Amino acid sequence: MGASQSTSEKVYHNETPIEFSGDVVNQLSDHISTTETAPERQSTLDSHIRGRIQQELSHLRSEEETVRQQIEAALEKENLDREVEGAGQVQEGDEASSGDVKSSVSLMGDLQDIRTKIDRFHSRRQLEDNDAVKVARDEVVECYRKNQTSTLDCWRETQKFKASVAGLEQEYFKSLP
Repeated sequence: MGASQSTSEKVYHNETPIEFSGDVVNQLSDHISTTETAPERQSTLDSHIRGRIQQELSHLRSEEETVRQQIEAALEKENLDREVEGAGQVQEGDEASSGDVKSSVSLMGDLQDIRTKIDRFHSRRQLEDNDAVKVARDEVVECYRKNQTSTLDCWRETQKFKASVAGLEQEYFKSLP
């Protein structure tokens, strides 16, 4: 109130009309109406996004590794504490077969059992990825698609598929201990 700011505006009026060609107007209106990004810009954005994803992924993996190490350390400490408590109880004359405390030997045995189960799982997984079975399966599917009205014509492909599966089963049973 009382003190007002004075601004000086200069307005220029053009007495000559300015006209643009139709091509320029069309190009400007097309540019405004399209929301599509230029291919060069899109590839730059894509590479930037991929880089950020990879960076975040590596960050998450490192955090996961840290958490895993902390869990392993806590479990190891807990097992050592239990083992020390169990050894103290055995020395005092308590029963050693309480079942709650496991010694290092029994833990190593459990670990070996888990490793054999993992190996068996991986061997079974490799058998599932057998190329002969995949090819035979694909041939059966293709035959059924070609002969939708007369599926009985696919008996050869079906027999071949059955034979490859039987061979795979034999391999699996041989791999079991």
